[in-house]
Amino acid sequence: MKSFSSKKPGKDEREKQVLLGLVELYLKTGRPVGSLALKEHGFDSLSPATLRNYFAKLEESGFLKQQHSSGGRIPTSSAYRVYAEASCEGSSFEPKERDRLLKLLAKETREVNLYLQKAAEILSDATQGAIFLSSPRFDQDFILDIKLLSIDTNRVLCVLITDFGTVRCETLLTEKKLSAFNIKRIEQFFRWKITNLGKPALSPEEEAIGVKFYNEILLRHIVNYSSFSYSDILKTGFSKMLQYPDFNDASSLASGLSLFENDSALRSFLSECSENKKLQFWIGEDLHPFSPHAGSCSVLAIPYYIQGIAVGGIGVLCPSRVPYKKLFATLKIASEAISSSLTSSLYKFKISYRQPNIAELTYGKHTPLLSIEGKTPALEDSTQEET
Repeated sequence: MKSFSSKKPGKDEREKQVLLGLVELYLKTGRPVGSLALKEHGFDSLSPATLRNYFAKLEESGFLKQQHSSGGRIPTSSAYRVYAEASCEGSSFEPKERDRLLKLLAKETREVNLYLQKAAEILSDATQGAIFLSSPRFDQDFILDIKLLSIDTNRVLCVLITDFGTVRCETLLTEKKLSAFNIKRIEQFFRWKITNLGKPALSPEEEAIGVKFYNEILLRHIVNYSSFSYSDILKTGFSKMLQYPDFNDASSLASGLSLFENDSALRSFLSECSENKKLQFWIGEDLHPFSPHAGSCSVLAIPYYIQGIAVGGIGVLCPSRVPYKKLFATLKIASEAISSSLTSSLYKFKISYRQPNIAELTYGKHTPLLSIEGKTPALEDSTQEET
């Protein structure tokens, strides 16, 4: 593939500007671009014949393609990459838009997990794309409530709600079907175990089931909370993809969905941008190692920080034909706002966090944690934290 840094910088620079202008116009209109159309959009100093010569060279180099021999040109993934690279440092946000997004994302709260979930929803609306976000594990959390729901004769769904806004679901097995009345009383038993207030009057059978369920749920929660190998991934907004013509057919949508449901791939994007501490993008064929049929998609990702340390990333999955300048600006603002809000929240509420590579369960106690003040908080027995 030809680059734009060869022996004739003047000519190459004009060729690059023609390419960038064509991509810009195609992103706005969605229609193949001809020489006359491009001449009317900032290239009036060049003749249509000269523009067509540039088009031919760019097509030969793999940056443009034609759907019909007499039609205009459309960009390839390689052209989008050149355009995205040129757009990384700029910003196309009006001050009012920037202030509005900063205001939406600015919040000091103890419910840090819920904050990140809401931030993902806000960014999905702002980008009109599918958002995925990695998060460290926050400590000093505890179970706030437990709800039960009968699934069928032998299974009960248990929903755990924590003080930081995390919601986790567990499936429990029961030897016999529990009635709605039984489930309600066992829920009351759980609340008594959590708060030590208002012990309910249960039958011996209900209490035996309640103790069994509670011990099982608590042990699963402690193991999951204390020992984890991968950062938590929050996802939302895949339905936004339905509005794009690129995903009107089922196969394109399925390709995008397969990538969005591949947590390993999503973690790879977010880990790379966090390690490199910069905004990054993967367009078209760049995604083939993760999803062979995702050639019509793009992924953009940027790290966010807690007290200057990169702890996670924010990513957006979208079609290749999107306003890159605006999306890059949106992600930069989001990183700034989320970093500021989390740093303030963790400092204010004395919350510490851990990354996956230092999480272990050692004799019922946590390993040293990363705190917002850079200190190691006192170790506490895990069972004491939950009860």
